[in-house]
Amino acid sequence: MIRVYLVDDLELVRAGIRSMLDGEEDIVVIGEFGSGEAVVQACRDCLADLILMDVNMPGIGGIEATRRIVQAHPTVRVIAVTVLEDDPFPHQLLDAGATGYISKAGDRDEMLEGIRTVMKGDRFIAGDVAKKLTLANIQNQGESSPLGKLTPREMQVMMMVIQGHGNQAISDTLFLSPKTVYTYRARVFEKLNVANDVELTHFGFRHGLIDRV
Repeated sequence: MIRVYLVDDLELVRAGIRSMLDGEEDIVVIGEFGSGEAVVQACRDCLADLILMDVNMPGIGGIEATRRIVQAHPTVRVIAVTVLEDDPFPHQLLDAGATGYISKAGDRDEMLEGIRTVMKGDRFIAGDVAKKLTLANIQNQGESSPLGKLTPREMQVMMMVIQGHGNQAISDTLFLSPKTVYTYRARVFEKLNVANDVELTHFGFRHGLIDRV
């Protein structure tokens, strides 16, 4: 039996995914969480075999949550779930330890195939994502994208900045000193060629990281 955690900040999305998995003899949902922080806390005594992880959530988000969980529990499989076919995060998530990547626009059969493929020890990229991203060009795509210049930690800091979090909140959430957060912000500004938080937020909007400015 494959024991699954669902992680998404929207309850309706979790309900939709749960309905896709209900009735499968080899899959059972044993927990639902609305944030990266919540599932990291639950995984201190992780009971799941696999986690379906939303990519873009407030707080530490899916990338950092994936990294922390996989470091603590290497046998736990994580499948990143995105709303975008051309999501800018695939190589960061795979570097963080995710072994699958599927779209919320995909159908039930594809999600089930992804879960079973990953649990066999193979990597899985959903068809609609693979139209623009294949395993062979993940690294190339990352290098050509402005976001590909960022390290996973810089990406986490950037996401929290464009979500409106200040330095102290970022420091507390990511367990970094305020000085270190300031350094990461400066690196993000330099790599993305923006001058301040406002320009960074507009950058995030243009690249689909947030839905409004």
